[in-house]
Amino acid sequence: MTQRIRIASRASVMATAQVEWLKGEIVRTTPGAVPEFVPVSTEGDRWAGPLSELGGKGAFTGAVADRVLRGAADVALHCLKDMPGDVPAPEGLVCLYPARDDLNDVLVHPGGLKLDDLPPGARVGTSAPRRIAQLRASHPHLRIVPVRGNADTRLQLAHTGQVDAVILANAGLRRIGREAEATEILGAYRMMPALGAGQLAMQVHEDDAATHAVLAPLVDPMATRAAIAERTLLRALAGHCHAPIAGHALADESGAVRLTGRVYTPDGSVVLSSELTGNTPEAVGRGVAVDLIAQGANELLASSRRT
Repeated sequence: MTQRIRIASRASVMATAQVEWLKGEIVRTTPGAVPEFVPVSTEGDRWAGPLSELGGKGAFTGAVADRVLRGAADVALHCLKDMPGDVPAPEGLVCLYPARDDLNDVLVHPGGLKLDDLPPGARVGTSAPRRIAQLRASHPHLRIVPVRGNADTRLQLAHTGQVDAVILANAGLRRIGREAEATEILGAYRMMPALGAGQLAMQVHEDDAATHAVLAPLVDPMATRAAIAERTLLRALAGHCHAPIAGHALADESGAVRLTGRVYTPDGSVVLSSELTGNTPEAVGRGVAVDLIAQGANELLASSRRT
């Protein structure tokens, strides 16, 4: 007996690659399952202005999740880092997490230069507040150019000379088959990644037992624990699209989770940092949030919302 599994996602190059990966994994692990792609065109895809005016990245993820809520799809596939922390999670939906990909950022410079070799005034393309804050603190001589668009669009900006280099997620480059273009991997403690970096989220209805059963072989326990810790932190800080928040969690086979969280001023001149290890991901996430809030995170984030 065949079982259709309708996967909703955006229709960008990267989103399509992620759906193709999931389709292949479903076919590999569940004989008889027939995955289908339900492409979603969102308001965010059609909007050329600042994402903040649409409510941030939730303009993308909310529209995709809505397909599951309306029964038009069985799974909404997201990049976890694109799921905002300042809006309520859709009632009735839960996230399942496959194994995590590389969480590091990379520099792409067509001439092969590394970050420390870029000359004064070099134009580096990125719009991520956490990257901007870290670059302004570590490399104030560089010129940061806001860029939008999919990874292939931003790569094109560098290759056509509209910027000198771009900073992108290594996992994204892998998914579209362009990982070889990375000039330098920026380690997690040099360029602290976004919470949820490298992690896909499979969002399904909580009472859809059939779809849960199909996706169960793909769920990774350690990735799940790390994702829960990071999401708990992001939600406790009400992380929004302007928020210079970064961090990552590492889970091990013993059940322990170590979570690092950082909050920046937009110019990177102030950095709040906290780290905690524990066996309960939610408690670890809340603990790091409480510590950052005690250091003044709410005030820094309120200021970033106004900038």
